[in-house]
Amino acid sequence: MDDDAAKATLLQYLTSAREALLWKLEGLSEYDVRRPLTPTGTNLLGLVTHLACVEAGYLGGVLGRPFPEPMPWDDPDAEPDDDLWARPEESREDVLGRYARATAHADATVAALDLDTTGEVPWWPEDRHRPTLHTLLVHVLAEVARHAGHADVLREGVDGAAGLRRGSDNLTRPDAAAFAAHRERVEQAARRAAGR
Repeated sequence: MDDDAAKATLLQYLTSAREALLWKLEGLSEYDVRRPLTPTGTNLLGLVTHLACVEAGYLGGVLGRPFPEPMPWDDPDAEPDDDLWARPEESREDVLGRYARATAHADATVAALDLDTTGEVPWWPEDRHRPTLHTLLVHVLAEVARHAGHADVLREGVDGAAGLRRGSDNLTRPDAAAFAAHRERVEQAARRAAGR
């Protein structure tokens, strides 16, 4: 597979994961996109903030193409996890706009460089701290897909909405009653296996 075909395939999957992530925020209140939904504080808009940093960093600065805007994790006074939530003064549109600009910058980097171009990730182990664009693209794709999965589970917990993407939810059951019956079957199997 040539460079262009490999890039196209990787970007196709990356774009799909990005779209799935953003779809999980649609239709939710300002509170629901921001509130912590796990004991560690994971929240939907924070996932977008984090991934803007990831894409701008790994498919930008690491390859000598710095993103022109400051990012939360670049602040020398940043606290741990400052890239995993949205400040009250940041609107949803601000966060989504920054993510759109970060992904456009990342895509431009991919278009401009060959897959064997090397970058430098000083916080990675010595034997891996000079990865290729190809490795970085796979890393970012995995990161976005992982967090899109988090967003899917979080959204289901907020209002029951589930599925792969708009227009193709990829769900195996036709309605809530069928899912409730399936859930009960799984619960009973777990109880039997645990001797309860």
